[in-house]
Amino acid sequence: MHDLLLRGGRVIDPANGIDATMDVAFADGKVAAVASSIDGGGAREVRDVSGLVVTPGLIDLHTHIYWGGTSLGVDPTAYARRAGTTTLVDAGSAGAGNFHGFRKHVIEPAAPRIYAYLNVSFPGIYAFSHNVMVGECGDLRLLHPEDCLDAARAHPDLVVGIKVRVGLIASGGRGVAPLDIAIEVAEAAGLPVMCHLDRPPPSRMEVVSRLRPGDVLTHCFRPFPSAPAREDGAVREEIIAARERGVLFDIGHGGGSFGFATAERMLAGGFMPDCISSDVHILSENGPAYDQLVTMTKLMHVGMSLSDVVRASTEGPARAIRRPELGSLTVGTPGDATVLRVDETPRDLYDVKGEKRTAERGLALAGMVLGGAWWAEAAAG
Repeated sequence: MHDLLLRGGRVIDPANGIDATMDVAFADGKVAAVASSIDGGGAREVRDVSGLVVTPGLIDLHTHIYWGGTSLGVDPTAYARRAGTTTLVDAGSAGAGNFHGFRKHVIEPAAPRIYAYLNVSFPGIYAFSHNVMVGECGDLRLLHPEDCLDAARAHPDLVVGIKVRVGLIASGGRGVAPLDIAIEVAEAAGLPVMCHLDRPPPSRMEVVSRLRPGDVLTHCFRPFPSAPAREDGAVREEIIAARERGVLFDIGHGGGSFGFATAERMLAGGFMPDCISSDVHILSENGPAYDQLVTMTKLMHVGMSLSDVVRASTEGPARAIRRPELGSLTVGTPGDATVLRVDETPRDLYDVKGEKRTAERGLALAGMVLGGAWWAEAAAG
């Protein structure tokens, strides 16, 4: 007997090469069947999703959701309700000194699934607001490799990598030293690194040349400076070389890290992001990033297909966090799904520089399935 049957939606599951009208059934918290027609006679709940898009549960690879424990955090359950994200990955809000609180007070009670990149800095991102901005990697005394490694090993079920932020803002011009420390910890823990780069120093070349296969460069479509494409539109050689050796590229929109001009140049050069993420925090949740669906809409407007943006919000981030079972609707995998409406209403979109584009369509949330059950609080229709 099925607990839930979604009937007649356009199922887009790039990991399994599916883009067709199909039914999806869930039982015992898992995906039970995906087929052109599934008998709903024995299902406890049947929902007609014809005219809607059914995807694997969306994954937002770059969020800041240590709500109440850090100044930049937003509430993960409230965010997931509007963003359609069944899995959230926190990008270094907590470090070794406060990860236990993040786990107990936010991760464990939250409705959506949460994983985290552990910040290499002991206190995590501790001073981030409209009025106070102190980079956590600006004081190297806060980067204690042993404590970071111990914390990663103490929470292997939640920690999916080591986060490091470098640049003039995040590390106060300390160059690549914080990245080198993060990579050393990650190597010892057997984990990838997610690296943020804002304004140099260090240089883009210094950063990407150090990243290893499976490491993530976030803010990958950021505007000048540290942009991955030249003004003439060419994708920079070091970015191409990094992808060729297996580095992953994540959008991480946020409040300062996504530019339409950069995105258009990169896509024109054949360089699509591996992952789309919002980098939602207190300075971006009310614009320009807003949430995962708005960020996906922006990437569709500049040239990615609906299937492409779904892949970069499901299969791509699942691969980055080494949880491939979360990126598809394969039978037997966790029973998460996102139901979307393609809204044909034109809307104005803005990047972090205030540049405007008018999109003819966008994505809106129609509902979510968490653990094989319809999450009524998230349903928009």
